[in-house]
Amino acid sequence: MPRRPRLELPGVPLHVTHRGVNRAAVFLDDEDHATYRQFLREALAEHGIALHAYVLMTNHVHLLLTAPAPGRLSRAMSRLGQRYVPLFNRKHGRTGTLWEGRFKSCVVDSSGYLARVHRYIELNPVRAAMVADPEHYRWSSVHASVGTASDSLLTPHPAFLAIASDPAERGRLHRQWLREALHDDELRAIRIHLQQERALGSPRFQEMVEKTLNRPVAVRPRGRPPSTPADFIERA
Repeated sequence: MPRRPRLELPGVPLHVTHRGVNRAAVFLDDEDHATYRQFLREALAEHGIALHAYVLMTNHVHLLLTAPAPGRLSRAMSRLGQRYVPLFNRKHGRTGTLWEGRFKSCVVDSSGYLARVHRYIELNPVRAAMVADPEHYRWSSVHASVGTASDSLLTPHPAFLAIASDPAERGRLHRQWLREALHDDELRAIRIHLQQERALGSPRFQEMVEKTLNRPVAVRPRGRPPSTPADFIERA
């Protein structure tokens, strides 16, 4: 049975995640992170895709980006994999697939919801108990977001720039917001919409996406409740 096309609209942000097969590590050292980051920059630039936020975890990645046309992201991610996986395998003496199937993506409403996804991504290392402060994690967009470093990989989304006209004030407000924990319902919404590859946003936004693509975009209810949260959604 052929896969259904992704939910994609020109200029509408996407939350993307890609996980290692069997949750295995896809980065074993800083060189791996740096190599992937370089290949990611080149693949996105080649296809005109703007990256707004990211985190490179040990066994998965999260990206917040905007593509100019449907299909561009898939081609960019395919190109990225074609370059990174063989190099990783040779370096670490392994063979076979590295990623757990195709990447997952979710269209995101720029009004309010995009800011939540941005924060969700940069707080990943904190939720994973890798660091106490997101700024202590090296492989993330957080340093550019709070204004302590420049990052040529990033193109700030207009919704992020609208936080404040002054970069220093924008960074201060973003850092302050990062200190506020995401509510459980916000976490659940982001995770389930990404897992099911649906449209995360207001009812008005979802209606627009559904009418434009002529496809259902709301989260599908489960047949029976899970025994544990991990059975229901894949943890970030």
